[in-house]
Amino acid sequence: MNFIDHEIDDFQTAAYQDGEIKQVKKADLLGHWSIIFFYPEDFTFVCPTELEALQDNYKEFKDADAEVYSVSEDDEYVHQAWAKASEKIAKIKYPMLSDRNGKLARQFDVLDEESGNAYRAVFIIDPDGKVQSYTINNMGVGRSADEILRTLQAAKFVREHGDRVCPANWKPGDDTIKPNLDLVGKL
Repeated sequence: MNFIDHEIDDFQTAAYQDGEIKQVKKADLLGHWSIIFFYPEDFTFVCPTELEALQDNYKEFKDADAEVYSVSEDDEYVHQAWAKASEKIAKIKYPMLSDRNGKLARQFDVLDEESGNAYRAVFIIDPDGKVQSYTINNMGVGRSADEILRTLQAAKFVREHGDRVCPANWKPGDDTIKPNLDLVGKL
């Protein structure tokens, strides 16, 4: 299934965030950009490095009007226990969503039914609740928080400047392209 411009379905799930248990629902994702960051499971090896990298860039995500939501098939109490056991996870300020029933992972078609874990997937959701970018990696392939942030910034730019596109490796402040017939074959 192609998820680009697909509006996410309604959901509600428990989350652990900064010492508290709370509920997160689709409505919480609307009105700002959202990063839905699926990972296989807590208390593993690649996952804490990724979640820490997201936290290390969290201020930049917030400055870009985005909230990060990490999601695994663990429940909110396992997230809490992991935060108490790991220095890397203890410093996380963004919501860590519980997907014990696999509803979110199935909605985004990233659940490996055999293992019961989600693949490593990132969905960049616009303020209207529509997917603007997504990537899915196999379980052992970690992701770059810097690239997720860059992709978010490019998606925001394109949304705000519909007549311009962002070339490879574009970062805020770099030149963009205004497509027109004079450029065909010259780039």
